[in-house]
Amino acid sequence: MLRRQFLAALALTGLLLAPVFAAPNIIYLTRHAEKAADGKDPDLTAQGQARARGLAVILGKVGIKQIFSSATNRTRQTAQPLASQAGLDVQLYDPAKPAIVIDQIKALTGPTLMVGHSNTVPDMVKMLGGAPGAPIGDDEFDRLYQVTIGADGSVTTVQLTTLPAP
Repeated sequence: MLRRQFLAALALTGLLLAPVFAAPNIIYLTRHAEKAADGKDPDLTAQGQARARGLAVILGKVGIKQIFSSATNRTRQTAQPLASQAGLDVQLYDPAKPAIVIDQIKALTGPTLMVGHSNTVPDMVKMLGGAPGAPIGDDEFDRLYQVTIGADGSVTTVQLTTLPAP
């Protein structure tokens, strides 16, 4: 009888403490790298391709488990070096319906990368509960957000930068 009560108490304690020890949800968000100036759906420039490879080097060390990108060439090309390196598919999302992908990302485990645009990334940071800071300038391609959602729901935002292209 006493043994059963002890085991029940131990099991209950484990259930109560599980959220405390759960791994945080870490999401990295960035704008696409440098793009060509012309065309409706431009590709990355050589500098943008180099920045995308640099992003893969940086995030290759954190164990990214899923990658999301809008459907434009420049965002997919920014995500692709990391996706190839990690053996992942780039999952496309509709930037006009950000709540859908944000809810999906919040339910995932493991580090996630999301590649978007200067006018969508800050809003997505906010939707995750983070602090985006100043707007992203048209000529700014190096901002990388790390939004960490703790098991207790707390959110921290760190603004990093990607390496400039050589």
